[in-house]
Amino acid sequence: MRKRVVVTGLGCISPLGNNFQDTWSGLIAGKSGAGPITHFDASGHKTRFACEVKGFNGAAILGSKEVRRMDRFCQFAVAASQEASTHAGLVVTDQNRDRIGVLVGTGIGGIGTLLEQVEVLREKGPERVSPFLVPMMISDNAAGTIAIRMGVRGPNAAFVTACATGSNAIGEAAEIIRRGSADVMLAGGSEASIVSVAMAALNVMTALSTYNDDPAGASRPFDKNRDGFVMGEGGAILVLETLEYAKARGAKILCELTGYGTSDDAYHISAPAENGAGAALCMKLALENASLRPEDIDYINAHGTSTTLNDKSETAAIKTALGDHAYHLPISSTKSMTGHLLGASGAVEAAVCTEIFQRDILPPTINYQTPDPYCDLDYTPNQARKAHPRNIMSNSFGFGGHNATLIFSRFEE
Repeated sequence: MRKRVVVTGLGCISPLGNNFQDTWSGLIAGKSGAGPITHFDASGHKTRFACEVKGFNGAAILGSKEVRRMDRFCQFAVAASQEASTHAGLVVTDQNRDRIGVLVGTGIGGIGTLLEQVEVLREKGPERVSPFLVPMMISDNAAGTIAIRMGVRGPNAAFVTACATGSNAIGEAAEIIRRGSADVMLAGGSEASIVSVAMAALNVMTALSTYNDDPAGASRPFDKNRDGFVMGEGGAILVLETLEYAKARGAKILCELTGYGTSDDAYHISAPAENGAGAALCMKLALENASLRPEDIDYINAHGTSTTLNDKSETAAIKTALGDHAYHLPISSTKSMTGHLLGASGAVEAAVCTEIFQRDILPPTINYQTPDPYCDLDYTPNQARKAHPRNIMSNSFGFGGHNATLIFSRFEE
């Protein structure tokens, strides 16, 4: 029999807050996390703003000694994992530690640490490069560090599928549980890539918005005048468990993860397929995995990056996957407020979907002003909306053509 996987805990560090509830409050209020870049001197860049995490004190949360051995992306992940495990009431013991695992991905990993140490190499020579560079830089550092700090010895890995990473990590963690390899998985994504070279590279690709005079209004998914995404940073972790394990320990069940689909466009390394064929396949696979029909979906948290190609392609994909029902359900992009957190985005959005079941309110797509004839669905413009969804779909798509879709359902016995 297929094991049921439920969500029991959430943790989040985002441009809207250094915990999940502050993040949620910002989303429902329609608050933008965008502002001028403070992490480096961006005066010479075409884009000079981003959605930075604000006031995060890793040393206060994780300890001053430990934080010096963690890249910023790892600090976000570990902090979010602590919040999530506390929220879930998860206590690690000698009896359960071998059945608790971690699957936390990142799109880029410790690029900030790498750049710092390149400068050390240039200015001071090879003998002064930090011995912690490699462990701080590699993508699996967050998952490994979480396991060490928690003392959990179950399955442990990092997933790297660009901007689909967070959703893939959560979906694959659920599959680990379903096949019986773990009772509990901490899963999600983290990213800290607001660095000079990354911003420059994305500008050269014309991927970033250049609304420097209006950072808060720059991320405008599905709007006709969108001109690119806004870079974000942060991390989010979900605690996933078998239904049996969660009930046995008396955990509060937030929702059930019922569906997961993943695919590839097999089209272009950075551009989505124009008609959204790969994304549509992914959504159909998630529906099949959840044993649901298109009309069973009550809300979609869209990938919704605010790029010309993605929003048009995703709209087409939703229509292909859901048929006429696409015109009868609300959709929103929380990236209009958080910016695009790359490998962490799907995890943050999965946490948002989980909270919708607790609050019965849908976050809006802010900055939606001018309709695009190619994007003609209900994008929940500018104002949060009351709702009581049964099933929620969350989409994430990444460079390389990677697609991941999760379906969360209101928990019922």
